[in-house]
Amino acid sequence: MTKYYLAIDIGASSGRHIVGWKENGELKTEEVYRFPNGVKYVDGRATWDIEEILKHVKTGIARAKKSFDGIRSLSIDTWGVDYVLMRGDESVFPVYAYRDERTAEAIERVHELVPFSELYARTGCQFQPFTTIYQLYWDKMQGRLEGVTDFLMIPEYLMYRLCGTKAKEYTDATTTGLINAETDSFDTEIIRRLGLPAGMFTDTVQPGTRIGVYEGIDVVLCATHDTGSAVEGIPMEGNEPYISSGTWSLLGVKTKKPVLTAASQQANWSNEGGVGYNRYQKNIMGMWVVNELKKEIAPELSFDEIVRASRESTYDGTVDVNEPDFLAPESMKAVFDKKTSAAPASVGDYFRCAYRSLAESYAKAISELEGAVGCSYKKLYIVGGGAKNAFLNELTAATTGKEIVALPIEATALGNLKIQMDIMEK
Repeated sequence: MTKYYLAIDIGASSGRHIVGWKENGELKTEEVYRFPNGVKYVDGRATWDIEEILKHVKTGIARAKKSFDGIRSLSIDTWGVDYVLMRGDESVFPVYAYRDERTAEAIERVHELVPFSELYARTGCQFQPFTTIYQLYWDKMQGRLEGVTDFLMIPEYLMYRLCGTKAKEYTDATTTGLINAETDSFDTEIIRRLGLPAGMFTDTVQPGTRIGVYEGIDVVLCATHDTGSAVEGIPMEGNEPYISSGTWSLLGVKTKKPVLTAASQQANWSNEGGVGYNRYQKNIMGMWVVNELKKEIAPELSFDEIVRASRESTYDGTVDVNEPDFLAPESMKAVFDKKTSAAPASVGDYFRCAYRSLAESYAKAISELEGAVGCSYKKLYIVGGGAKNAFLNELTAATTGKEIVALPIEATALGNLKIQMDIMEK
């Protein structure tokens, strides 16, 4: 009898339910449900409609059960850093989204209590204004932590709502800026100095752990941070750098231990948990800039038409896509106009600028990575939606000097399924 498994992979713009099974030793998949996702603004704040997401999760599970008899297990992965506060079994709303610009004062206060150089030395987590540590401290400043007993990252919360078990999965915990890089546990000294409720920070659980049952299906922790699952899903020969290319471009490589040097901190690299290894990686703004430009200046064009216009353009300007102005602007076009020495004149110019800027940021990151780990690489694996963009791949090959292995696969779902299969078939 064929054994089926369900990966629920939720990104910032959409979610998908993908059933996987093995056939003649090969992993087969079928997407059974897809739903839209996105930030919703409540009282001027960027939030996630977590109840709507949960509704889609359950609808997709029902669809999968109808199409495939005998699904053995399921797991959920999402983006990192965001969470739901809990008072016992009561959820605290709203659930804020990482693109909400509210943490500036919290960042300043956190760094007064624990300087960033010390935070990095203890956690190896790169600076991002939306990292969980700053969001939680903002919650404290607003009094939102009164009576709070726990917090669950988004995939943990969704699985808790399915099976009733609260579990802090390790790979997602490493996106919080609160996991000690040496002990792989929450850093009690940082938590004490910030005055955060110690009871919120329970032991982490490794990927590949069963945590409960939903409608006869085992609920299993995959690497719930989507990049952690994506890296597991790359059919890689040896150990080479990767880019998980989506809303964000996550560029990194597997290492045995965290890299905690001053140079690594200065270049703003992160150390995040993998399945038995460290992921040394960097967040680059990714296809977000392209998607936002498309919505604003070319909603009627397909991506094929946009790439064709980019190829035909001769515009040679670039921008630093990692500057904060690109994170959540009211007008992405206006940011490109402001940041370029000569504003792009056509649709093709804007997108050529965006693609060339991404490729240049990849090249800079690869150079930093090789210097940090003391190793030179020949290949660069690119997975996810961005891997489908042949023009960007060509630009990336030219700027990095690497052989590009573009795999336009659902690497995150594949990694999610692989982890489930590994534990369920032991």
